Amino acid sequence: MDNLTVLQAKRYGIYSCSSDSTLVYAAQLMVQEDVSGLVVVDQDEYLAGIITRTDLLRAFQTTPAWRNLKVSDYMNTQVVTVTPHDHLEHVASLLIAHQIHRVVIVEVEGGKKRPIGVISDADIVFHMTRTF
Repeated sequence: MDNLTVLQAKRYGIYSCSSDSTLVYAAQLMVQEDVSGLVVVDQDEYLAGIITRTDLLRAFQTTPAWRNLKVSDYMNTQVVTVTPHDHLEHVASLLIAHQIHRVVIVEVEGGKKRPIGVISDADIVFHMTRTF
């Protein structure tokens, strides 16, 4: 696992929505795909943010009309990202330091970040079991 890059380690595809999507759409997509977060992209498919189940719970608790609100109302725009060539140890350090469960793998194109994958704490733990 010492030299495994995030691109080699990621196990699942990337699930995304636009910032204009409704929260109920995001919730339905998370349930359908059995994921705990979605990458939020702009109209050109560049990274705009991330929305998680915790964000949805926060909306549910604070607003009775949460279903019709936009993802942009609750998404986090301060997304922790890594490159395809970063190693799992680096990702683990970021997850712990930021107290988060996933990072977005990006390629930088003209100064903008294009999401190409997600790697989570579950992915790292999966690979930890494969290294003995």
